[in-house]
This record gives sequence, structure tokens and C-alpha cells, in this order.
Amino acid sequence: MKEQDMQITLSTAKKVKPQADQLEFGKQFTDHMFIMDYTQGQGWHDPRIVPYQPLTLEPSAMIFHYGQSVFEGLKAYASPEDEVILFRPEKNFQRLNSSNGRLCIPDVDVDFALKALKTLISVDKEWIPQEEGTSLYIRPFIIATEPYLGVSSSHNYQFIIIMSPVGSYYKEGIHPVKIAVESAFTRAVNGGTGEAKTGGNYASSLKAQEVSEKMGYAQVLWLDGVEKKYIEEVGSMNVFFKINGEIITPALNGSILPGITRDSIIELLKHWNLPVTERRISMEEVYEAYKSGLLEEAFGTGTAAVISPIGEFLWNGEEMIVQNGETGELSKKLYDTLTDIQRGKIEDELNWTMKVEEKVTQ
Repeated sequence: MKEQDMQITLSTAKKVKPQADQLEFGKQFTDHMFIMDYTQGQGWHDPRIVPYQPLTLEPSAMIFHYGQSVFEGLKAYASPEDEVILFRPEKNFQRLNSSNGRLCIPDVDVDFALKALKTLISVDKEWIPQEEGTSLYIRPFIIATEPYLGVSSSHNYQFIIIMSPVGSYYKEGIHPVKIAVESAFTRAVNGGTGEAKTGGNYASSLKAQEVSEKMGYAQVLWLDGVEKKYIEEVGSMNVFFKINGEIITPALNGSILPGITRDSIIELLKHWNLPVTERRISMEEVYEAYKSGLLEEAFGTGTAAVISPIGEFLWNGEEMIVQNGETGELSKKLYDTLTDIQRGKIEDELNWTMKVEEKVTQ
């Protein structure tokens, strides 16, 4: 499929763009969206950019019944020179295909997906907010559309990209959150869909999140689903611990999502010649490090927050205060460095960013 095959239909009723201080995550959407269809025997076809609009699906569409879907999340940023910057977008589409494989969804062409995304951004480039800490959140996703109630993989799909201007995740500056260690519910197990980015993983996490919020905690720390012993993720983020100078993150084991921010943090730490290790780490080990004064920092990593410092854990009824409940030096340095790279404020020594060849105009 070629870029010139893409049809573009521009909206004749442009929306009023929200002010930077009115931006909420995932509430407002740009004027246009990208859609491409898949039909068995024909492959992916009819790529198009159209005005943002509701989807028309039959009630029997398989997505509603068997949850065959995958999604991604990434951002576009406005640089100080008014250039549009993407951060490692090829990794998102590669991971999308990895999720596709687990959910029996046909792969998309990564190069074409990148071209489609760049074209969509160019069409809606005036939606990219330029204020400090703001960005354009991008949500590619694929859903099964075949009208059929038999339990099998669909023969028809839609690949869609929508975009939403978002404000700063930390409106009052980066600050630590309180985390409850989850012991009753399980996010995922090896052999399940934990390493795929699919909606069912998030739906199954909502109950634990609801319980923890009622207790006054922002998120839950997920333990493995077999022994309830080894740490996996924190909320919908990967997690890191700094213990006695060493930075440790749970090794990918088939139930942990391979985060792109996680991978970037690991590469950045290695670039700085800091000791970083991917391995199994138990909650007991973290607790012992805390008791002995060796637990220096803990933080989550993900697209939305980039770095989310952890100031407290609740485990077995005991409150574990990390870094006096304040943001640690390493967490702050990682956050500042990664966000400065993403916005083109400092040199991209690791060649992570990709420019969309359009100027941001408001």
C-alpha cells in the first residue's frame, strides 16, 4: 500500500479548540481521524483520513462480545522551534503488531502506519498545544468488526487513529503518589495477555483500582499471579526501584507489558553508566531494603506521566515511606531529561525522536 492511496476528506465544521488550562486527558479530540479496513483475502485496504465521527458497527460485531482489540498510546510535541516531534513512534507500531499476534489480529505495515500518522498530524497540526508540559496524545487501535457470534478470530477489522490535546500530567510539578500493594486481585499471568496492550487487561484492573482509591491510594502495585510474591507493574505503568545505588526493574516475563518508556529509561541509565538491572524482585526484598534504609527511590514509568515517583507503599498493613515522601534526585533527573528530549529542548544523543515535516501553526 502506498501513501498516495490514502484519501483525505477535510472537515467542514471545525471544532473550537480548548485553552491550554482547560485540557483534560482524553476528553477533547481533534477534527480528523484515520481509518483503514481489513478484509480476509484482501488484506488492509481503503486507508483514509476523515472528519472525527462516531463509528457504525452492527450489534453483533465481534469486538462487543469477545474483546478482540489492541491499542497504543504515544504523543506528538511542539519543539521550541515550532517543529512537530514524535518520540520513538516506530516502537509503538512494532508493539502494536506484537499485541496483534497475541490477539490473532493481522499485522499492520509499520512504515505505512507511520506515514498515515504523520499525515494525520499534518492535517490537524494546529491542535498541538505549545504550552509547557502539553502535548498531542495519539491513540492508534484495532477492533474486530465482523458481525458474528461464533467464538473465533474475526475476518474483518478496522485500524483507527484518533488524537487528543492534553495538558501537563503534573499541573503543580512532579510529585510522589501513594501505592497499595495488591494481594487479592491479579492483573495477568504468564501465558495470558499481560504482555499485549489489549483492553481486557485494563478492564480487569479496575476493581483493584477502585478499592485502593477508597483507601486513599492513587494506584496498586501488582504482584505475580501465581505466588503473589514478585513485583510486576504499578497501576498501568512499569516500575523501578533504586536500592543501595542499583536501579532494578522487574524482568519481562510474559505477563509484563514491555513499556517503551521503560525501555527508554533503561537505555538512558546505561548511557549515564548507572547500574540498572532487569530481574525478578519480590515485595519482601523491597521491604527488607526499606527496613535497612537502602530503599532510596521508587517510580513508575509510562507515556502519560513519563515518570511517576512513589512516596509510599502500603503492604501487609504497614506504611513504607520512600524518600521522605518526596521526589528523588534520580526520578527528577530522568523526568527532566526525557521530557526535554521529547520536546526537542536538548540534544537527542540516542536518536529517539522523529520530526514531522510540518511547522506548528496556531
